[in-house]
Amino acid sequence: MVAEQKGPEPAPSPDRPSPNTTAPESEARATVWSPLAPGYRWGRLDLLWRALAAVGAGLAQLFALPPYGLWWLGPISAALLLLAVGGTRMRRAAWLGALSGATLMVPLLKWQDFIGVDVWLAISAAETVYFLPMAMGLALVARLPCWPVWTAALWVAQEAVRARWPLGGFPWGKLAFAQPDTPFVGYAALGSSPLVTFAVALTGAMLVWTLLRAVAARGRARVILPAVGLAASAAIVLGGLVAPAIGRPAPQETVTVGMVQGNVPNVGEMSILGERMEVLQNHADGVHDLADAVRAGEYPEPDMVLLPENASDIDPFRDPVAEQTINDAAADIGVPLLWGMSRFNDDGSRYVQSVVWDPETGPGEHYDKRYLVPFGEYIPYRDFFTRFVSRLEHVSSDAVPGTEPGALDMAGTTLAVGICFDVAFDQPVRDSVAEGGQIIVIPTNNANYNFTGQSNQQLAITQLRAVEHGRPAVVVSTSGISAVVEPDGRVVYESPEAAPDIHVAELTAMEGPTVATRLGPAPEALIAALGLGAVIAAVVASRRTQARPEFGPPS
Repeated sequence: MVAEQKGPEPAPSPDRPSPNTTAPESEARATVWSPLAPGYRWGRLDLLWRALAAVGAGLAQLFALPPYGLWWLGPISAALLLLAVGGTRMRRAAWLGALSGATLMVPLLKWQDFIGVDVWLAISAAETVYFLPMAMGLALVARLPCWPVWTAALWVAQEAVRARWPLGGFPWGKLAFAQPDTPFVGYAALGSSPLVTFAVALTGAMLVWTLLRAVAARGRARVILPAVGLAASAAIVLGGLVAPAIGRPAPQETVTVGMVQGNVPNVGEMSILGERMEVLQNHADGVHDLADAVRAGEYPEPDMVLLPENASDIDPFRDPVAEQTINDAAADIGVPLLWGMSRFNDDGSRYVQSVVWDPETGPGEHYDKRYLVPFGEYIPYRDFFTRFVSRLEHVSSDAVPGTEPGALDMAGTTLAVGICFDVAFDQPVRDSVAEGGQIIVIPTNNANYNFTGQSNQQLAITQLRAVEHGRPAVVVSTSGISAVVEPDGRVVYESPEAAPDIHVAELTAMEGPTVATRLGPAPEALIAALGLGAVIAAVVASRRTQARPEFGPPS
């Protein structure tokens, strides 16, 4: 027998079952779905409780992400947002979603304020917008059977759109990116970051399912149903531990990799030629220091040396002094260098490149950064925006995105290269690995973001990429954080920030794709389609309910 749930009487609503609905149907709905059903109210302070839950969802996701790293708050964030919007009308769900999104995005993107407070707040506002339709969708699909699955799928759909539009997208702050070395991250080996997000959100939804049944059930069901919910949640978490073993890449030879972090002067003010030359010289000096340390027996002799993005903002193909500086460094260490630089075109545009520089033959293969930072590396609609924000003119040349994967051969090993912002997107590293990349390399320039948490967030994303493709990963930065990551996501070396640093690591090159590498974007497309399909089904069901006659059995 099902006992009737006691609770506050909701106000009349066309979205709610009619008071004249037959008793068994009304009773069943109240028992199982009432906290998420249309028109449900959390007492007299309904609006306040929902607002607090929405703010709590945003804060939970914020503190789950680096530099805080309270990863277990990720599922709680998804659960709180579901509770905040479940059972409410679309308009209220929208602004509750906005409240949650702003609570997350404004502090998360604080590092953008080096461009200007207005740019920081504008980007935060743009990112917040995506939470409005997602929150509305959550309120709708919570009315359907199997709603934990559909709510998790909607998180994936939201992140999929946010990672693509506008201006190429901005995926920062994904649920997946808070799980760099946790059980959840294992799902990246099967379905990239979208499957990790799905697992985190599904766990949060299952926690809500468990809570609702613990409150509503009676008798033996009050023990059995919550136990089932907790067991399902635990199974989701533990499944991530098993996932990387499915289709694991095969280890190959050991590669000894040198890393140079040269540091920069006057962080955030690298536009003066003298400072650019100092940055180049700092990194050349780092190579010489590494060569001296190798000769002294402090480090094993490397097979290659990696340098960061913008290790030279002076084009060595046009400046003979810069060219000679790099040649001298390569000759001293005696192994190929991967040197990050700006390559300028005759029309004033440029490529952000990593170039293989051999000590004997000079420059060879290169990779052009594919995902560029809007308003940082190029100004979209330049004539329009510079009319209103004159300081954007300080970005004097627009970078041009590359189009080819970053699979570069160095000393007999193929590197999967993605430069800085590339790593936040699923495609660039995936394409480079699919082309034969055996070790993931992320050259980056975080000089404007030291001690803001941005470098920690980027490192966490790199950890996920290592698990996703079953390969070791190296982050090499101008001023930190440079790091070495094992294929299971563990960080085994991490440099200080805003200081010069050299290091040598022995890595195992890996051969063969993971399941995630093979499937590409298919899991994301499938999961997002499930979420959007559930929204459509919920809208259709809602309209049918509203169209039923007030008296008599449902049509």
